[in-house]
Amino acid sequence: MSENKIEKLRREKSRLYSGGGAGRIEKQHAAGKMTARERLALLFDEDSFQETNLFMKHRCVHFGMESKEMPGEGVVTGVGMIESRPVYAASQDFTVAGGSVGEANAKKIHQIMDDALKTGDPFIFINDSGGARIQEGVDALAGYGGIFYRNVKMSGVVPQISIIAGPCAGGAAYSPALTDFIIQVRHEGQLFITGPNVIKQVTGEVISAEELGGADSHAYYSGVVHFIAENDQEALQLAKRLLSFLPSNNMEDPPFITDEIESGIQDDNFLNSVIPDDPKKPYDMHDIILHIVDRGDFLEIQEHFASNIIIGFGRLMGRTIGIIANQPKVKAGVLDIDSSDKSSRFIRFCNAFNIPLVTFVDVPGFMPGLDQEFGGIIRHGAKMLFSYSAATVPKLTVVVRKAYGGAFLAMCSKDMGADRLYAWPSAEIAVMGAEGAVNVLYRDKLEKSDDSEQLRLELINDYKATFANPFIAAARGYIDDIIEPSETRAVLINALEFLKSKREIRPQKKHGLIPL
Repeated sequence: MSENKIEKLRREKSRLYSGGGAGRIEKQHAAGKMTARERLALLFDEDSFQETNLFMKHRCVHFGMESKEMPGEGVVTGVGMIESRPVYAASQDFTVAGGSVGEANAKKIHQIMDDALKTGDPFIFINDSGGARIQEGVDALAGYGGIFYRNVKMSGVVPQISIIAGPCAGGAAYSPALTDFIIQVRHEGQLFITGPNVIKQVTGEVISAEELGGADSHAYYSGVVHFIAENDQEALQLAKRLLSFLPSNNMEDPPFITDEIESGIQDDNFLNSVIPDDPKKPYDMHDIILHIVDRGDFLEIQEHFASNIIIGFGRLMGRTIGIIANQPKVKAGVLDIDSSDKSSRFIRFCNAFNIPLVTFVDVPGFMPGLDQEFGGIIRHGAKMLFSYSAATVPKLTVVVRKAYGGAFLAMCSKDMGADRLYAWPSAEIAVMGAEGAVNVLYRDKLEKSDDSEQLRLELINDYKATFANPFIAAARGYIDDIIEPSETRAVLINALEFLKSKREIRPQKKHGLIPL
């Protein structure tokens, strides 16, 4: 082969690698954003990324498009290694036609998603795009449809992570919503269906793009976003940390980190004193979680949304676990619509990817109120019952304090499929709290009493003496063991070891019908 041909290839690749050119790259940097290729270089292990379809070209002949050159068609696709594991990725290139999605652009994304599904490896989509390429009309729409369809095909088969590093508006927002986790860059990424201008025209409401679709809006209020990053670099590091807890596909177990064995199994006397003597006094459930997982390493998910419940990943002796825990510091750890949705989705993800579930319970009940009832707390709360019952991975539950009524069942009681249920001596397991129970059970007696308040206090104390401990539930077989808090880590590690070969046969069906 002549050197001229090789030199021509090198020149062509160099031109295509430059994307929209030096001017647009500089503009991207001035906005505080990395380019598509810079993001991929930081995401993947050095020199491991193999690009696909670099030479793809559009075939649109409308609106002067036939003469427009779009290097790489506005998206970089390929596969590389992240900590020596194969991962597929698509990174939209805002320097080329604003990263807009047209037929050829979408075809590149379709192919890399298909490849990820074939090989059973994770897929990361870095979003930074002006949306559908209007000049290409229905071809652009079809392109988005193909992306959505593949998101659904891949769901529960390989982990999918979306990074919102720039604009992601209109129909484009639905691809991230169909993936497992969304990481949004503060101030740089915006995510919404209809923008501020359309909203103003239709409803008269005035709002900025950041207020409408910024990271804080979605992390604190809508719950759409799982993680906030301060910049591109942090977003990419978050994606890598998240992947470290996950298997490559639904046929594998999560990575086993042998180094964690060094953290050992030891009693932690701090846990013996973490629960206040006053049952109405709050404490921080994070203190319990951090003292139980390996090296205090806990990756919390949706930290700012529905924070009356905590979800996230940790490890026990090197094995990934999914943690669900009530947070007494927020709304007393009560279950409501948002916390039910948040935890149910997480439970189903863990079950799909063979991640054992560990649940810490301190729940006074479901949130009362008209807003909750009219908002469908029955339907939303039922999602937790459904998700835990449907999960076949090992399920360990620890009751640390309150476990009242249907909310206790919704937090994976023995009857909802917990393989092991442990209680601390501080556990209170009952249909409801003492005050409410006495009002129901002794209403007539209290009405007839000459000193109803004194009688009420006596009855409350009697009820607490009976139910404000775990021994009756243990006597009925609803608790496997009552343990010292300091022993919790060791007990959970041993239980996971025994349950690692768990098999559970369920009736054959396409899928259950979760109350959406």
